[in-house]
Amino acid sequence: MALSAAPARASPLAGKTIRIVYPFAAGNTGDAVARILADQLQRSLGAVVFVENRAGAAGRTGTQSVIRSEPDGTTLLLAPLPVISIYPHSYDKLGYDPFTELQPISQVVLFDIAFVSGPKPGFDSLKSLIAWVRANPSAASYGSSGAGGISHLFAVLFAQHNKLDMKHVGYRGSAPAVNDVIAGHIPFASVASGDCIELHKAGTVRMLGVSGPKRLAVLPDVPTFTEGGIPIDGTAWYSLYAPTGTPAPVVTALHRGVADAMQVAAARERLQALGTTPVGSSPEELARIQVEASKYWEPAVRASGFRPDH
Repeated sequence: MALSAAPARASPLAGKTIRIVYPFAAGNTGDAVARILADQLQRSLGAVVFVENRAGAAGRTGTQSVIRSEPDGTTLLLAPLPVISIYPHSYDKLGYDPFTELQPISQVVLFDIAFVSGPKPGFDSLKSLIAWVRANPSAASYGSSGAGGISHLFAVLFAQHNKLDMKHVGYRGSAPAVNDVIAGHIPFASVASGDCIELHKAGTVRMLGVSGPKRLAVLPDVPTFTEGGIPIDGTAWYSLYAPTGTPAPVVTALHRGVADAMQVAAARERLQALGTTPVGSSPEELARIQVEASKYWEPAVRASGFRPDH
């Protein structure tokens, strides 16, 4: 017991109240990741940690609120890849600079994008989807969880690689896109894999492929796009940030807290059940990763034509 309490006593955040801002609504994979992380940080830091859902402007409202907060480690941001590495290419007036106004703490989890189909027209593989799109160009539409988001842009990469012409239909989240797939209004959708695991297991939808380098432990029957002969990568992530100017000892304590959390067996099991892969990283590694992601996704942003400011 004494050993388990030692990290909390040593932490500069012990006894404080920490707010993790998740800049989207509750009830999705990212929100669940935030709550699992908050629970573990509370144990390791000896602090009170809670999640605040601050949705609005596609995640920009919550992000800006963190940037404006006191840089003392008590207000943090759990952000998905697009908020950090894609939006600077999409928005002329983003309202923040993620590379100078946010202090990287740690990558938390990786997650994949999945293509899902329903009963109509009933694809059984990525190859059959490609063949159908080529044979039915006028009907080749697909849904995503939001225009300009990573699920949309991954589908753009897919279309480019296979020289396909597909019409994008943007939704406000994964749920309405998947519902329209089930109803047969659209032939397939590109969404975060974690948002339709149970539907796939129940046979309501069929996951045709996941975008990461290997199959997910929770979905061993779903091949990767590479296995399907389409070598494109759509690995995404949720990462933790603090406002720039947060003291180095606080950044170190938070990083160690995340690293410890990602090694807790119960937390890892809960995160894997969501279709995510726990990772953890140093602040320096995250700073490098987010710049590399920015370079990787910039061509897809340009190809998509998504310009919300216009």
